[in-house]
Amino acid sequence: MTEATFAVLMLLVLGWAVTSHLLDRLNVTGALVFAVAGYLLGNPTWGPLLVDVATPSIHRLAELALALLLFADAARVNVSQLRRDISFPGRLLGIGLPLSVVLGSLVAAVMFDDFSWALAGFVGATLAPTDAALSAQVINDERIPLRLRRALNVESGLNDGIATPIVVFALAIVAEEIGVTSHAESSGGGALVDLGLGVVVGLVLGFGGARLIAIGSRRRWIVSGGRRIATLAAALASYGLAVALDGNGFIAAFVAGIAFGAGLPKDEAEAHEVAELPELLGELMALAVWFLFGAALVPVALDHLSVSTLAYALLSLTVLRMVPVALALLGAGLDGWTIGFVGWFGPRGLASVVFALLAVEELGETPLIGEAIAVVALTVLLSVVLHGVSAGPLGSRYVLAEAASEPAELPRSRRLGHHSAPPET
Repeated sequence: MTEATFAVLMLLVLGWAVTSHLLDRLNVTGALVFAVAGYLLGNPTWGPLLVDVATPSIHRLAELALALLLFADAARVNVSQLRRDISFPGRLLGIGLPLSVVLGSLVAAVMFDDFSWALAGFVGATLAPTDAALSAQVINDERIPLRLRRALNVESGLNDGIATPIVVFALAIVAEEIGVTSHAESSGGGALVDLGLGVVVGLVLGFGGARLIAIGSRRRWIVSGGRRIATLAAALASYGLAVALDGNGFIAAFVAGIAFGAGLPKDEAEAHEVAELPELLGELMALAVWFLFGAALVPVALDHLSVSTLAYALLSLTVLRMVPVALALLGAGLDGWTIGFVGWFGPRGLASVVFALLAVEELGETPLIGEAIAVVALTVLLSVVLHGVSAGPLGSRYVLAEAASEPAELPRSRRLGHHSAPPET
């Protein structure tokens, strides 16, 4: 990234920040703004700014952004509250996510004849994680039941880390198939070692960092703001150490966030704020990643645009997400409106972009890989637009539909023979 590109990007961040509430009221997300800006300003055909997506620093920026957001999301999970209502997000993560990966991989293998099973698996796993930031209006809408919003938030915060080893393993197999050198292990044992290292590093640094912060706070060793800086250091260290040991940095950041949140004393007044700095830095870096997405990946998506890629993208956002969610929530006692609402609001975002950039780094830019990247990029692009503009209106529609259904239950109960108290006279 050149100095001019960096300067323009920071000016765009400034402009977006001071108009963010206005844009939010217009259902325009930061992801959409920066993706469009990247496409217009960094397009390799006509853009005035130079953006080289093959640069290792670009990949590292995207990976760090995802790692910080994974850590921040996981650190904010209230484990004790989640335990009391684990069934809802547990169904989405334990049943819906694997079904989405499998179904998405099968459909990709059928629709794209040139894709091997491993490449189809990469596409299916890459597009399975969701990103609640693209439907933040729904997550922050207090009219929507807390249980529903928490389930969507927890799902999006955790499914990135769960999908990561599947994506890495699929990329390693594809690299072996096409005969390129990959940084990922090509064997199942290697993938398990990566995962294990990530878990161990995350547990040690996450829980250890939380305890050190707690001790420092009790003994008044920490200056004002030091807790947030220490939290940021723990997040970055968990990712960096895992990568240095050839482990999975995303898993390390994800596990470290959970361990960090669990390790902080619950009676500390600022316990819920310590993840603020990693989250803010992650959001800033994420905006840069969306700019890079528009500059480098959107042109690939449009170059490979076809009936097949468009059809798969639409299927991924609807059937391949909504059917697994419906199956996962069978017997949960939820009405059709709620199941459909949860099924639709599974936007594809930052994790899918990072995985696509990882594929470019690992596999190169061959026509076959380019088509797979195009499928992912087109799906994310449609998600940024469709989920961004529909979050506010559909959230309001859901609230109205649920409110309208409640009084309708009383006449039905009377028809079934139930009696209410006589009216007062």
